[in-house]
Amino acid sequence: MILQNIKIFAHRGSKGTHPENTIAAFQKAAETGADGIEFDVHLSADGELVIIHDETLDRTTSLTGYVKEYTAQQLKTGDAGVKYAKEFIGERIPFLGEVFDWAKANRLWMNVEIKTDKLAYEGIEQKIIDSIRHHKMEHRVILSSFNHQSIEKVKLLAPDLERALLFEELPDNLEQILRDKQESGFHPDKNSLTEATNELAKTLGYKIRPWVANEEADVIKLAKMGVDVIMTDYPERAIKTVKSLDSNG
Repeated sequence: MILQNIKIFAHRGSKGTHPENTIAAFQKAAETGADGIEFDVHLSADGELVIIHDETLDRTTSLTGYVKEYTAQQLKTGDAGVKYAKEFIGERIPFLGEVFDWAKANRLWMNVEIKTDKLAYEGIEQKIIDSIRHHKMEHRVILSSFNHQSIEKVKLLAPDLERALLFEELPDNLEQILRDKQESGFHPDKNSLTEATNELAKTLGYKIRPWVANEEADVIKLAKMGVDVIMTDYPERAIKTVKSLDSNG
C-alpha cells in the first residue's frame, strides 16, 4: 500500500499535546513533521484577525466574553496557555499576520477556517485575503468554512486562492452541492465520510480532508480510503501510524 501521498494536518496545531491555536501548538506540529496546520479566524472589535476557535474566550484563555468585544490590544493581555497546563502559562492569543510571519521559516500548508458559521464578521473574507497577499502565502493556504456563503465571497474576491467546503454531518443533497459549488476541497467530519461519499467527491475532482482522526483505527481507516489529508489533534502519532501502514504495505 503506497500511502506517502497522504498528508497530515495538525488540527488547531498539535492540539492533543499543546494549547490549541497557539504558536506553541503550530511549532510542535512543524517539529513532528506535519504537512500542514489548521486554525480558526475571528475578528476583534477593531477589525484584527484573531486565531481562536470559539466565538468566546472563556474556554481556552484567561479572558471572558466574546472575541469581537475586545480590541487587539486587549486580546494581547490574554493567556492562551494557562488553562491547558502550567508549562504553557504566558502563551498568547495569536493573530493571523503573526502566524504567517512565523510560517516563513517553514513550508507548512495552512488551512484557515473562516469562523462565520455562528457570527457574521463584516468584511472578514477580504481582510484574510489581504493578509495572505501581503505575506505572499497564496500557494500555501486553503480557506475553508462551514458557512459556504463565505467561500462564495472568497471565490468572487480571490478566485486564485484554494477553497474548501466544511461539513458536519452530510446533507441529503451533498452530490448537488459538490457539483454546483465546484470548489477544491471537501472537508467532512470523519464519522460521516463513507467509501461511497469518498469516491463521489474524488470523481468530482475534490481533495478530501476529513476531520478529526485521533484514534489509530480512524487514521488507518481514512488512510486506506485514500483521502488526501488526515486532520488530527495528534500529528506525531498519525504520522507514525501512516508510516507503519506504508512499511507493512
